[in-house]
This record gives sequence, structure tokens and C-alpha cells, in this order.
Amino acid sequence: MFDNDVALAVIFLILATVGTLGNLSLLYQYFSLHLSEHRGRPTNLILKHLLFANCLTLLCKGVPYTMAAFGCRHFFRDIECKLVLYLHRVGRGVSLCTTCLLSVSQAITISPWTSRWAEVKDKAPRYMSICISLSWVLEMLINVIFPIYLSASLNNINTTDMKVFIFYSSVCNDQTSNSVFTALLFCTDAVCLGLMLWASFSMLLILHRHQQRVQHLHRNKVSSRYSPESRASKTILLLVSTFVFFYLLSSICQTLLGLRNQPSALLVNITAMMDLCFPAISPFLLMSRDSSMVRLCLHDEYKTP
Repeated sequence: MFDNDVALAVIFLILATVGTLGNLSLLYQYFSLHLSEHRGRPTNLILKHLLFANCLTLLCKGVPYTMAAFGCRHFFRDIECKLVLYLHRVGRGVSLCTTCLLSVSQAITISPWTSRWAEVKDKAPRYMSICISLSWVLEMLINVIFPIYLSASLNNINTTDMKVFIFYSSVCNDQTSNSVFTALLFCTDAVCLGLMLWASFSMLLILHRHQQRVQHLHRNKVSSRYSPESRASKTILLLVSTFVFFYLLSSICQTLLGLRNQPSALLVNITAMMDLCFPAISPFLLMSRDSSMVRLCLHDEYKTP
């Protein structure tokens, strides 16, 4: 085994292990808070699904690439390979959708009651569980086409008609089919990214206006800066910006993979790392901002009066 392979294996192992433990520990904390309280906040529900989707992504992407880097590239049978890659796509998609829901929900929550969102603020929590369920169903349906073009082995297959991605391969389609397939997969992603950017801009605008209104009051100067809404919004803004950063890097790598007839192992591994970065880092972003992010999901002061 080459030194480069060992380094790749260690990186994948760290991302998968540390990221999964971080998501599971925070997920356990949310469930513990849910069991100890009479009711929870809609944001709490979104975060639980986000953390679970992160775990699914890390396990279904990190474990296979770790084993492949260690030299075990044929440990999956065809059906197992299809299932693992399908679950990774679903987990990645739900992670995107729940991050989008989280930013949109927070933008609505901190909007003034005098704004046009006043009516939506009352109704949004009731539809949150429906939106999350729809995101799971939508991602399962969209990505069901993904395993059709994948194979775990190259036995009895003409390698000139296949793209090899280390431990699996995909059918080389014509340019039209590839374009339609790519557009279908990234349609939901583009909508979610657009909503996230809109919600992030709205939160920044609302917080800026709020700070301008109270900055002349010395007593409110500190409270506006460290209010629950401000802390939660800044945490979600950090989460969204981190996601967009790694998603754009992953999209660039995915585009390069699609343009190459036989992508190099280095490019495939870099793309896999980009896919693992956000789910591995996001729980620590939530915890590092401050522990009040968990408390904000369950306390009445989280709601803007």
C-alpha cells in the first residue's frame, strides 16, 4: 500500500468517525431534551433530521471510501453497492433540504410581527413535519434512478462503456442522457440553494435593521447583540454559509467527473472528501457557537414577541 493510500484512508476514517460521533452525540442530546420536556420547537425537529441525514451520508460515503483506500475495493456485491450509494444520495439530499428549511424557518421566526410574514409565522410550525417528510419522499423518488446506472464490479462488462469510480462504476451514456440526468438530480439542489441564499440575506437584513433601531438605547445595545434570535440566526447563517461553500466545491468536482471519460482516482477521492466535509463539520459548528442553540429550540423566549 502506498503512503498516499494510507493518508487518504486516515482522512476518510477521521471524517467518517469523528463526524458520525459528533452527529450522534448532538442527536442524543436533542432526543434527551425532547423526552425531558413537554414539547419541542420546530427547529428541534429540523435539526434532528439534519443530524440523522448527516450520519447516513457519512456512513454510506465514508466507510466505503475508507475501505477502498485501505485496498479493499471489491467488498460490496452489486445490490449492496447500489443500496449504499442510493442511501448516500438520499442522505445528502435530505441534508440539503433540512438545511434549507432551517434557514427559511429562522428567517420567518425573526421577522417582525408587523411584516407580511405575520400570518406565516403562526402556520409555519404546523407544516414543518410535513415539509420534512416530503423532503425524504422527494429525495427517495428523485434518486431512485441513480442506482440503475451503477455497478459494483466490472465482470463481464465492456470497460469502454463504463466510468470507473474506485469501488464502483457507472454506465457511460450519450451527452443528451447525461444532461437530462444531471438536470434532474440538481434541480432540487438549485431550488434549495436559492431559498437558503434568500433566507440568509433576509436574516442579515432583519438583524441589521433591528440593531439600527436599538443602538441608541444603551441598555438594549447588549441585549440586541446577544438576544436568542440573534444567536440562533448567526449560528444558522454560519451553518448555511459552510454548506454552500462545500457544496459549491463538491459541484465543481462533480462537473469535472462528468466531463471526463475516465476520471482519475485523485479527483474521485477529492470529490468524496468534499461530500463528507459538511456533515462532519456541521454538528461541531452547532456546538461551538454556544450550547444555547439546543436550549433555544425548547424555550419560549426563542419566539420573537
